[in-house]
Amino acid sequence: MAEGEQVQKQTQETLARVEEEEVVVTDVPQAEKATTTTTVVEKVPPPVPETEEPTKPKPIKEEESEVEPADTEVSKSSGENVDEKTPLSVSFKEESTRVSDLPDTEKKGLEELKQLIQEALNNHEFTTLPSPPSPPKEDQEKPAALEEKEKNPDEEKPSQVVAPEEAANSESETVAESKDEAQPEKETETVVVSEVIEEKVAADNNTVDDDGAKTVEAIEETIVAVSSSVTQEQPPPSETKDAEEKAAQPSEAEAEAEAEEKDVKVETLAALPPEEVSIYGVPLLADERSNVILLKFLRARDFKVKDAFAMIKNTVRWRKEFGIDELLEQDLGSDLDKVVFMHGFDKEGHPVCYNVYGEFQNKELYQKAFSDEEKRQRFLRWRIQFLERSIRKLDFKPGCISTIVQVNDLKNSPGPNKWELRQATKQALQLLQDNYPEFVAKQVFINVPWWYLAVNRMISPFLTQRTKSKFVFAGPSKSAETLLRYIAAEQVPVKYGGLSKDGEFGTTDAVTEVTVRPAAKHTVEFPVTESCHLAWEVRVVGWDVNYGAEFVPSGEESYTVIIQKARKVASSEEPVLCNSFKIGEPGKVVLTIDNASSKKKKLLYRLKTKASSD
Repeated sequence: MAEGEQVQKQTQETLARVEEEEVVVTDVPQAEKATTTTTVVEKVPPPVPETEEPTKPKPIKEEESEVEPADTEVSKSSGENVDEKTPLSVSFKEESTRVSDLPDTEKKGLEELKQLIQEALNNHEFTTLPSPPSPPKEDQEKPAALEEKEKNPDEEKPSQVVAPEEAANSESETVAESKDEAQPEKETETVVVSEVIEEKVAADNNTVDDDGAKTVEAIEETIVAVSSSVTQEQPPPSETKDAEEKAAQPSEAEAEAEAEEKDVKVETLAALPPEEVSIYGVPLLADERSNVILLKFLRARDFKVKDAFAMIKNTVRWRKEFGIDELLEQDLGSDLDKVVFMHGFDKEGHPVCYNVYGEFQNKELYQKAFSDEEKRQRFLRWRIQFLERSIRKLDFKPGCISTIVQVNDLKNSPGPNKWELRQATKQALQLLQDNYPEFVAKQVFINVPWWYLAVNRMISPFLTQRTKSKFVFAGPSKSAETLLRYIAAEQVPVKYGGLSKDGEFGTTDAVTEVTVRPAAKHTVEFPVTESCHLAWEVRVVGWDVNYGAEFVPSGEESYTVIIQKARKVASSEEPVLCNSFKIGEPGKVVLTIDNASSKKKKLLYRLKTKASSD
């Protein structure tokens, strides 16, 4: 009995060694699997907002004006006095579009890009742009043996039949599954070994007392035999690789035919004149306007000439695929005219584009624009059409204005929970960033909610300094003040704190801006020397002040005429007050603004005189 127990113990130790060898085999796929998991778990940094280029200010925090001591002194201002007018702010200074102003390194980059484009035009590379590369033949034509393996996975993986007999617990099943994915050949070997071992052990346990040593020898011989047979069945890897390389290489006849085809193509292109390619309505290399376009692409790629050239070729390809020329002639309706519109110019002459996201609170409009993929594509085409038409109005001559100021109104914006709007916006921004580089002089965000400012602070470290310098943020209480810093009041719509609206006054009638200090009065005087009809517009941003108007004649014997009795104008009232007065004698019209609040106020006014009809 003691001898039998010793033999049985030796048998169990041998099995344990075999099992240890199996675990080592399965360790290889486990390690690979762990690496893959790590790659999937890694997070990508938040996306960078664009679009597209939108140097300047850090985000503007909402701050209340400092309270100054009460001032009982009444200041006076004539109609021509602009001493207290808000000065022009230091806006983002755009790089020059004149070649003579460029540093030598940028001049060299521009010349290299022009040479590449000229060669491409001579070779007709823009009209014969290569199609996306097709997958290699090896992927298209799979070996017949591989197809059979895919169709009949059961034949390739016998462990699926044997595994239930072998598995003693759930951990063993997990190891077996990992072996199925990573090393099917090695696992076949291991399974066979395990099966033979188990059969041998089951058969020999009954006779272990008689001949335990022979049983161990039989097990070891079986393992060696199975391992050697599996190794012999595997074909030499070098022969397989050589066969694949030979199959992939074209024959001499095919190579000669391809070379002849290229020669004919080169001769044909050489006989043709250079092709003509235009971007944004500007022919490439035709005149000095082309330099302005090329500089946009170079600056978008940090003057890396090859990258800029590739970007131009991709843009030309996209414009053809998207059908830009045909899109300009299409009528896509006027449903979104209040969502995106051009209005006026900033203080430097840039056209201003307003994007009003709050309009999408209209459920009918939202559904009409984003309810399905077809409508979202229509919205995308409308947005590109709008931008393309706006760009065609720019002057691409060197030294002229060739960029746009974007004002984004986030008041009542649907927010991040509107998946359709986010998807459409993201797609539009990507297209603008890829195909309309350096067209934004500044991005001004107004009526910004607190959560948007928080998000901006989080993504700000991922933005380039150039991009961040073009972004300006303002909360609801600072929106009008921020816009007036960059855009003159006569160019700002009334809804955003300006005086631009349909009526007697137009954008050519300049507005005077004055800051009224807290707890102070301010008077505005319009001197009149002859009979006339005087009209004026006045506005205090946010009002909540007392306003009055009167006519004071020059004659000592004349009486003062009250035009507008002093009263408090609430913030909820009409934002702009229009008055007029027919004057029959010399004198002056006096406007009085009494700011009793603890905040400074922005006063806007303008006047116009007409000859009296009497």
